[in-house]
Amino acid sequence: MNSKEYLEKAESGFQKLSVDNKYKTEALKNLKVWLSEKQYADYSLQIKYIIDQEDWDYLLDCFYQVIPFGTGGRRGEVGVGPNRINKWAIQASAQGHSQYLLKIYNDEVKTRGVVLAYGVREFFGNKHYDNSIPNPLKNLKGKDLALAAAEVYLANNIKTYIFDAPRTTPELSFSIRHLNALAGDMFDASHNPPEHNGKKVYDEFGGQLVPPYDELLVKEVTENVKEIKTTDIDTGIKNGFYIEIGKEVDDAFIKNIVELSLSDKRDIKIVFTPLHGVGMTSVKTAMELAGFKVLPDPSTNNQSGKFENITFNIPNPEVRESFDTTLIYAKKVDADLILNSDPDADRIGLMVKHKESWEYLNGNEIGSILTRFVIEKKKSSLIGKGVVVKTSVTTNLASQICKANDVEMIGELLVGFKYIGEVMNTLEKEGRIDNFLLGLEESHGYIAGNYIRDKDAAIAAVWISELAAELKIENKTLIDYMNETYFLYGYFRNYLTEIRLPGAEGMTKIRKIQDNLREMKPDIFEDYKVERFEDFLDRKPIVSETDKQSKDVLVFHLKPSGNLTSIKITVRGSGTEPKIKMYYEIGSNPTNIENLSNIKNEVETHLSKLEKAFMKYCYKVIDVDFPDRGFLLFWQLPLKDKLRYFEIEPEIERLTGVNNLIERKEKLFSLLDYLGSNPVEKVDKAFKEKNSKGILNYLSIK
Repeated sequence: MNSKEYLEKAESGFQKLSVDNKYKTEALKNLKVWLSEKQYADYSLQIKYIIDQEDWDYLLDCFYQVIPFGTGGRRGEVGVGPNRINKWAIQASAQGHSQYLLKIYNDEVKTRGVVLAYGVREFFGNKHYDNSIPNPLKNLKGKDLALAAAEVYLANNIKTYIFDAPRTTPELSFSIRHLNALAGDMFDASHNPPEHNGKKVYDEFGGQLVPPYDELLVKEVTENVKEIKTTDIDTGIKNGFYIEIGKEVDDAFIKNIVELSLSDKRDIKIVFTPLHGVGMTSVKTAMELAGFKVLPDPSTNNQSGKFENITFNIPNPEVRESFDTTLIYAKKVDADLILNSDPDADRIGLMVKHKESWEYLNGNEIGSILTRFVIEKKKSSLIGKGVVVKTSVTTNLASQICKANDVEMIGELLVGFKYIGEVMNTLEKEGRIDNFLLGLEESHGYIAGNYIRDKDAAIAAVWISELAAELKIENKTLIDYMNETYFLYGYFRNYLTEIRLPGAEGMTKIRKIQDNLREMKPDIFEDYKVERFEDFLDRKPIVSETDKQSKDVLVFHLKPSGNLTSIKITVRGSGTEPKIKMYYEIGSNPTNIENLSNIKNEVETHLSKLEKAFMKYCYKVIDVDFPDRGFLLFWQLPLKDKLRYFEIEPEIERLTGVNNLIERKEKLFSLLDYLGSNPVEKVDKAFKEKNSKGILNYLSIK
């Protein structure tokens, strides 16, 4: 078939999908361009292969939109089309970014330039592509994306600094400030799944772009790029516009982290894993320069875009299972702490050995103890009032700590660390940056000092380790410190869950849930009455479409009872992934140690009931009858995968009738293949709730 016939076949295939016609129309428009214009010729064979396979859902998702800017920039799956990460998308973004910089800074870009950094990600392919025919996506690395962007910046006469090897996102932020550059790009996808990559854009202050500037950039990329200019790297080297950077910037970066030390105590045994990312270049280096002995987990300290030794292949400190492999090593060496960082090392994760067992602390708990620690250490030496900054979905325990210690809390920021960076810029302009103590967000992100404008796992690791070392002298742990914080300031339980709905159809459902909650304003969720409803769209002015998207946040304040002082649910669509997120917070008054266990149990009972009540309301909006056991499935599974599990569960149970053990095991993993890595672990709790045994035990599989 020729391109016209392929386009006609795609149009016919799209008609079978139950998605809004506007998505089909936009997808066909983009598909026509990609099948007809020369600049996309390298991708045509793979596009035609997808059409031949009649993979309509996937094809539509690749083409129905241009990847938008979210709270963290532009990232997503590697693939063909404008809604995927590929060299064309990166070069188009770089051309638009070049035009944006030239309009604002004119010739200054020639002398100050941009800084490019990249992580360890590499695309190894998936079921949608055929590697037996030419495939420009095969083994596409972050470095390849960075070099593709460099070719564009150089062609636009913009000085381009680029790191000589993978580095962290916080070091990119630092390097922009250190080199007095005008902007920077990070080519990575943070904690996303292995098949993802992307690009975050930074401004001259080292922070991510905030509205309306992000929208100006998006418009430049999507509306004003008529031609992508490129030149070869060798030409850039010859004319002095292409400059590799490395050790000098590394040393200055690490020095700035270590100078923020709050204690000289170092007697603590620490195991660290970068989760196959770049954290060894920052977290481990800073910790060792600060005087700590750090034991890297030998199974996960190598750089690898496969993230092969991480459960579910999800290198995210928010996911408790990201510690599974390293926990084995930590027990072997009798460590006190485990620290991990996500692949670009801006987020930190923590597990603590307490009374001979290992306990996981979530991002809100880590943020609370860091808030208390820095206030206790610095309050007496500050001239003027200290300042702590957090996003609206981050624990209000930090607010209570600040209030009790006469520290200013700037705490109702929109979600996204870029808004914390923006406040830091304001404090610097006002001459108050020395009073900035900490910036924190619930998703394991923290920053202090004045060396960058993004979160950094390294400074959090240093402070956590210093506090743990001080506590060890008193025969206490960070868990004791956390509980003591509850005694002093109140117990707060924060919990995050989500409904993951990939694709254009998913976007329609996400919009339907959010619109229903906004328009209907439910006043009760089973036993929980709504006392107050907040819509962040009421925060005026709205300066751009991206600002409107960031303010698409709803908050339900529910009536507390018993020992509780507050209950709230915050709902927002993710800016970078196809999901709607629900943040729950339940707070109580300070309590004594004897009563803490009772309050925790009371809160957990409320949380379980509240989650089911609220989530079932949301599921009902999109006509889904969600079973109670569904709440036991791995929380990051897409909704369609959760529902499919209950369809195949009877088939799993019937496998007891397969006498051959090898055949039984093969059939089990064939049924669960759609779940990806570690499939049994993702569904086992739900199976066990019904059958009193886990799947492998039920089927006598070892």
